[in-house]
Order: sequence, then structure tokens, then C-alpha cells
Amino acid sequence: MKKFKIRKGDTVVVTAGKHKKTVGRVTAVLRERDSVHVEGVVVKRHVKSTGNRMGGIVKKNTPIHISNVALWDKENQRAMRVGWKQNEEGEKVRFDRKSGNIID
Repeated sequence: MKKFKIRKGDTVVVTAGKHKKTVGRVTAVLRERDSVHVEGVVVKRHVKSTGNRMGGIVKKNTPIHISNVALWDKENQRAMRVGWKQNEEGEKVRFDRKSGNIID
């Protein structure tokens, strides 16, 4: 199973693409597609009408590849690089590689 350093509920910043520098909260992590859903990252899609649905322009959430987002540090207003280490109780926790602070 793949292990990601970004989890549901984390605040992230988009680092590449049309929505670059957008800060939002992760609403879903799609492990099979290596993607995440971020609040505030929406795209417009043109939808053709069918028998029971009206057509038009629809805004919808779209997944972003996990390599194009980074954890956001609210205190220092910067993107964080995340690592893993064990705390005093022997549990595996995430930490900021630059400052050394534990994230969880």
C-alpha cells in the first residue's frame, strides 16, 4: 500500500498548474490515483443536457496529483517538506524537515 505524507484534513498549498499558490484543506485522498481533492480548486466543465439533466457550465472539484501539493505552515506562511521520525513514546509521527517541529 502506498504511504503519503498528506492526509485528509491537512492544509496544503498547490505548487504547480493553473491553481498554483492556492491554499486549501484536503477533503479526500485518492490512493489509487495518487491524487487529492483540495477545497477551492474547482474547474468549469461544459455539460450537455440530457433528458433529466439541464446543460450548461458546471463547477466541480477535481483531483490534483499529490506531487503538485505541499503541506502549508500557517505560522511561517511557507510550504513544508515533511519527514517521518519516532517520538518519545516510539510512535511514528510527521515532522517539518526545516524547523524540526512535529506536525501532528
